[in-house]
Amino acid sequence: MNHSAYLQRREQIENYFDRTAAQAWERLTSNAPVGRIRATVRAGRDQMRATLLSWLPQDMRGLRLLDAGCGTGALAVEAMARGAEVVAIDLSPTLVKLAADRYGADPAHPLGGSIRFCSGDMLDEALGHFDHVVAMDSLIHYDVPHMVEAMQRLADRTEQSILFTFAPRTPALAVMHGLGRLFPRSDRSPSLTPVSEPVLRSGLVQGLGPLGWREGATQRIKSGFYTSQAWQWHA
Repeated sequence: MNHSAYLQRREQIENYFDRTAAQAWERLTSNAPVGRIRATVRAGRDQMRATLLSWLPQDMRGLRLLDAGCGTGALAVEAMARGAEVVAIDLSPTLVKLAADRYGADPAHPLGGSIRFCSGDMLDEALGHFDHVVAMDSLIHYDVPHMVEAMQRLADRTEQSILFTFAPRTPALAVMHGLGRLFPRSDRSPSLTPVSEPVLRSGLVQGLGPLGWREGATQRIKSGFYTSQAWQWHA
């Protein structure tokens, strides 16, 4: 894997979410009114979050979960409510602060869950070991080799399952991906990297199979301008 390319990509993503798009994401992840296009994205993300949460245990007391790319913290809060000890991390300090402001003052949940919000790299080994990892729409900006490498590094420190999403390569998504390049460079988000499901599967089988990991459920969510596919891998 070209590590310098990974670091460059990570810097682009951090810059976008921490500086360019923080206010837009604050609004998108709230109950505030949004335009028609962003409403479809909000609905799609809500469906995706519900899907990923449905693959986690209902009772998570005694379990440790990494919310890798936590954004404004909605999934982390749901996991905490099930009793999990959650480490919620994101590249953007601005989004992490927003999440902490929204949820950090909440009283402890009756099931004993907790959340620690922090900014940084989700692959940081100092975060420790986990029972489950969720990476919702945080790997969609990377190509297959970088995704596989990230999954391997997460699997080394995960006991039960990794739930992640990717941008499936479809004709419609390819068109939207191309149109995004027409916007001025300063207004562009870090473009999604649509990937072929068979190619990604092959990479993950080769990368995770020797570690004893196997694929589980998968579910594609499409809502207007939001298209993402969830995938479960388990030890």
